Amino acid sequence: MGRKLGPKVKASRRYGIALHPKAERILAKRNYPPGVHGPAGRGKTTDYGLQLAEKQKAKLLYGMMERQFANYYTKAVRQSGDSSENLIRLLEMRLDNTVYRLGLATSRDQARQMVTHAHLTVNGKKVNIPSYQVSVGDVIAVRDRSKKSPLFMNSAERLKSATTPSWLSLDDKSLSGKVVDLPKKEDAGPWFDVKTIIEFYSK
Repeated sequence: MGRKLGPKVKASRRYGIALHPKAERILAKRNYPPGVHGPAGRGKTTDYGLQLAEKQKAKLLYGMMERQFANYYTKAVRQSGDSSENLIRLLEMRLDNTVYRLGLATSRDQARQMVTHAHLTVNGKKVNIPSYQVSVGDVIAVRDRSKKSPLFMNSAERLKSATTPSWLSLDDKSLSGKVVDLPKKEDAGPWFDVKTIIEFYSK
């Protein structure tokens, strides 16, 4: 499945979210959209524009193309319960995002690379599909042979001070984690409004 490629720092400034570790430093200095208008902004935004922006933020944050992201919306509304909660669960419980949330990777891009290069297992079985949906009770771990990779050389030390969301538990010594609950809307963070995204697609 394709994914969004391009200048992440510029996109981070446009939407006010850090899509890359470097973007955090840039946003601290220039927390306004890129372009000749600079801090003055681009005038009043329509309701459609606001909804579109929220969707774009989430899509870029999770590293997806439009068709794939729209498919998640379709699945979310077909499931029983709150569509907003369903969408967050589908997005957060992707394997690449789970690896990132556990702190095994420093970014979702790095997490995706780890998964596609077969560095991770789910319940002891190798999984190399970033969009793989984890479930409550699943154990995600770095493969023994991969622990010698430069990607994980200093992970155990770094993970000692890592903070994981409540739906995950982390064992920093074994470089593994477990899905202990379903994620909630607040677990996605303040970066986008999921209800606005549902409204965008429901029109």
